[in-house]
Amino acid sequence: MGHWPGFVQIKEVGPRDGLQNEKKLVATPDKVNWINMLSDSGVKEIEFSSFVNPKWIPALSDAHELGKKIKRNPDVRYSALVPNMKGLELALESGIDGASVFMSASETHNKKNINKTIAETYPVLEEVVKEAKKSGKHVTGYVSTVFDCPYEGRISPEQVIQVCDRLIDFGVDDISLGDTIGSAVPLQVEQLLEAVLARYPKEKIIMHFHNTRGMAIANIMTSMQYGISRFDSSIGGLGGCPYAPGAAGNVATNDVLYLMHGLGIKTGVDEKKLQEAALFIQNKLGKPLPSKSLAYAVSQQ
Repeated sequence: MGHWPGFVQIKEVGPRDGLQNEKKLVATPDKVNWINMLSDSGVKEIEFSSFVNPKWIPALSDAHELGKKIKRNPDVRYSALVPNMKGLELALESGIDGASVFMSASETHNKKNINKTIAETYPVLEEVVKEAKKSGKHVTGYVSTVFDCPYEGRISPEQVIQVCDRLIDFGVDDISLGDTIGSAVPLQVEQLLEAVLARYPKEKIIMHFHNTRGMAIANIMTSMQYGISRFDSSIGGLGGCPYAPGAAGNVATNDVLYLMHGLGIKTGVDEKKLQEAALFIQNKLGKPLPSKSLAYAVSQQ
């Protein structure tokens, strides 16, 4: 069974994708301490916030201040979600190493999430990508709802490829394919990756799974069979999308680490340090996080 990669790179998206849907706001000094803990855990990239209008996502309204206050680890890339040129300007001021632009493969989800059609989104993102690259920043293109849309249903690989083609043309360094509502099963992952990898090298592809139906780990294993070795995950399984009703959090970083290390795959991440960071934010939010491996570790203390 399995041709696993020797090394898997995990991008920690908890401070952004994890917190954006939480009703309880985490104080900025606590976020700073938490991100500093994550920086010390061995993860190579942390998406620390989003520079969208604070009215849209109040939980991330301190993005600019946060970027200036976190302690920078030279081995970590600090990235943030950037919707437009105003957001990029603030993000650059805050000291980002990487910018993530985002749009959906689904027309309806794109309108709900960005308030623009797909066609209207392209020129905005093109300007952001080109300016970020000019500033020497790494740029990731997020494509949401690559399997299913909460409003339109099944999304075809062709729809996803159309969006990826444009983002690659704009100059993004890599593409993160998002199972935004956590509906995909391994067969869908196979079908999409066969289409995507016929067009782009596997090194450019990151997979971003939510765990709404408990399929994220199975989908990660399927992705690795196709040579994918980069995954977004959220500490403790925090998260959800404000514009995808019922969507659960990202796959838990703790559970991904348990899988990888059990398979003998290196990640460079210290599970114990990551667990401490998970317990820290769990305490600040005042509720148990969904990660199974975290819950088990806590039960053994």
